[in-house]
Amino acid sequence: MPKPITQILSLLLILPIAATASQQFREAPQFYNSPKCPSLGGDTTNATHSDSSICSQNAVHVAMTLDAAYLRGSLAAILSVLQHSACPENVRFHFVASGSADTRRLHLTISKSFPYLSFQIYELDDATVAGLISTSIRAALDCPLNYARNYLADLLPNCVKKVVYLDSDLILVDDVSKLAATPLGTTAVLAAPEYCNANFTSYFTLTFWSNPSLSLTFSNRNACYFNTGVMVMDLERWRWGDFTTKIVEWMELQKRMRLYELGSLPPFLLVFAGNIAPVDHRWNQHGLGGDNFRGLCRDLHPGPVSLLHWSGKGKPWARLDANRPCPLDALWAPYDLLQTPYVLE
Repeated sequence: MPKPITQILSLLLILPIAATASQQFREAPQFYNSPKCPSLGGDTTNATHSDSSICSQNAVHVAMTLDAAYLRGSLAAILSVLQHSACPENVRFHFVASGSADTRRLHLTISKSFPYLSFQIYELDDATVAGLISTSIRAALDCPLNYARNYLADLLPNCVKKVVYLDSDLILVDDVSKLAATPLGTTAVLAAPEYCNANFTSYFTLTFWSNPSLSLTFSNRNACYFNTGVMVMDLERWRWGDFTTKIVEWMELQKRMRLYELGSLPPFLLVFAGNIAPVDHRWNQHGLGGDNFRGLCRDLHPGPVSLLHWSGKGKPWARLDANRPCPLDALWAPYDLLQTPYVLE
């Protein structure tokens, strides 16, 4: 069962934050499987280099992007996944980094904070992706790494058939294997929480809606907004249906006709909205970063909580460092592995 807020708050006592100005990440505790966890088999003694258990059907695969700007958030997210998993040793992490990034340093940082972690880093071809990106209303959305989720099926090993994609500005307070086990039915390629009360038309321009050949894309589809920061993706179906090409085709058309103003979200909506498997909203309590308003504090949506997502401009680590946190930032703080000078009051 998802944990109530009172139980989440108790985590503040579990992981005290060192008050030091060294600005170095500390090592996270190691977490072990419960006796009921299935065996992966294979060689896990050198997991970060040649993990033959990666193809095990009992592995739970998690994909995230990795860069210097959001590294602190990524480490917190990793820790939250492991801490709340009943079978943390069965979780396999797949990180996508920019081809221009210092992947050696990123690898070293992850290894130092999680010396036991099974993970691989894949490099995204920045130049190819950058050529497909059109400018959006927020410059931060134009980074090629924001489009990494489009290419997971190409980057990850073919034996990885299903993956949970997570943004770097979130924490889990529930077992990720429950999310990974989301049924996708007979045809769905991905699953995510849907938000049908959102104004779906606002995600596309008048040019799009006034052109019948374009707007008919959503004909016979109950198209609703979904946040692409938390998704369960069937990579086998993705590869079979060549959905990377389908998204790229919309991005190429966007370069010519300006169909939307946001970054990597609209192409996903164009291809998948109305055709995804449902996920309970507790798995993406999003908007905690204030959406597009810096400094705006948001409350949780009604209902249980399994995942807290600081989507939007306001990130919890930045607000904590500035000593201007929102109330819910206190739930992120216990997972912060950076040795920082801030003190929670």
